[in-house]
Amino acid sequence: MCKRNSVQAAPEPLATPEPTPTPDPIAQQVAALSTEEKVGQLLVAGIEGAVPGSDAEYALQTVKVGGVILFGSNVQSAEQLASLNNALKERNAGNLPLLLCVDEEGGTVSRMPPEVTDLPSSYDYIAAGGDAYARGRVLGAECAAFGFHLDFAPSLDVWSNPENTVIGKRAFSSDWEEVRRSGLACVQGMADAGVIPVVKHFPGHGDTLADSHKALPVVTRTLDELLERELPPFQAAVTGDPEVGISPVPAVMVGHILVETLDPDLPSSLSPAVVTGLLREQMGFQGVVCTDDLTMGAVSQTYGMGQAALLAVQAGCDLLLVCHKTENLRAAHDALMNAADSGEISQARLDESVYRILSMKAAFGVSDLPTPAPDVDALNEEISAILP
Repeated sequence: MCKRNSVQAAPEPLATPEPTPTPDPIAQQVAALSTEEKVGQLLVAGIEGAVPGSDAEYALQTVKVGGVILFGSNVQSAEQLASLNNALKERNAGNLPLLLCVDEEGGTVSRMPPEVTDLPSSYDYIAAGGDAYARGRVLGAECAAFGFHLDFAPSLDVWSNPENTVIGKRAFSSDWEEVRRSGLACVQGMADAGVIPVVKHFPGHGDTLADSHKALPVVTRTLDELLERELPPFQAAVTGDPEVGISPVPAVMVGHILVETLDPDLPSSLSPAVVTGLLREQMGFQGVVCTDDLTMGAVSQTYGMGQAALLAVQAGCDLLLVCHKTENLRAAHDALMNAADSGEISQARLDESVYRILSMKAAFGVSDLPTPAPDVDALNEEISAILP
C-alpha cells in the first residue's frame, strides 16, 4: 500500500512586534504639572530693587513664574547683578528652572552694570562696518556672564520712518535687506553663545510715530506692503537659513502695534489674526511667542491687566511680560487661573504654550545652578575686540 507524500504547511511568519514609542520627556513633564504651575510658566515678572524683596517672593513662590526680567533700576554693579540673579535662582527652589531675562541690545537699551564697556547702537555699529555675528556673540557673552538665559534682542524692525524715535538706531538699518542680513547673523551669534535670542517687535515697529510705552502706535500699510519690507527680516528669522548655518529663531516678541489692515480692533500682541493667523499659520513659526510688556501704555490705557493677559493667550502667545507692580502680576495670574478653571482656556491650550516654553528651556540648558563671579576684564576685552 502506497503512502502519500505529506505536505506540511509553511510555518506562520513571526509577528513583528510594534516598536515601543519613545516617551517624550517634555510632554511627561507638562502632564505632571498642576494647572497653577502651568499658568505660572506663562508669566515673566519684573521686580523692584537690587535684592530680592517681597515682590520677588510672591512671583517665585506663589505664582511660580516661568521667568523674571531685570531692568536698569535693578542693576548697581557687576558683583551685585550676579548676586541678584543667583539669589533669584536660589529662591526659586522647588520650582521649574527660572528663565532670567533682560533687554540687552547695546546702545540706548542696555542693562549692563557700569563696569562693562558700552556697545554702540545696532545702527551705528553696522554703519561703521561692524560684524553682526560678533556683536551677537558679545551680547550673549554679556548676558551669560551675569546669569541671564534670555535676551529680548535683537530688534528686527526696519527704521523706515525717519521720525520714529522709539526704534531709531535700535534698528540695524533703514534697508530691510541689511536688517535681514545683520539680524540673522546677530541672532545666530547670541544662540552660539548659549543665550536665547528673542527677535522683536513683530510685525514691525519701525514705521510708527507713537511710542508704545505711552500710546498705541498705528500702522496703515497693507499686508502686501508689509510683506515687501517690514516682514522679510522676521520671515528669515522664523525660517532660518541652513545653507549658511542660521537656525530658526527660538522666540519672537510681538509688539503692541495696531496694524489696521490685519486687525482693526486689537493690537498685534492681543490679536489672533496677527499671532496665530500671520505669524504661526502663514509664516510657519513654531517657537515661543512673547508679548511685549503688558503694563505699557499701548495696552494698559485700554485693557485691564487680567483682560490683556487672557486676550494674549487666546491670540496664541506663550510668554506674557508683566514687568511692573505686583498688583499687575496678581491680576494677570488670577485672570488666567479663572479662565483655566472655567474652561475659557482649555488644558490643551495651556499645554501647547507650556510645552513650547519647557522645550526652549531644555534646548538652551536653563537651570538654577549658580553663576560664577563674572570676569569683567575678560568680558571688556571681548567687547573691545569687536568694536569697529
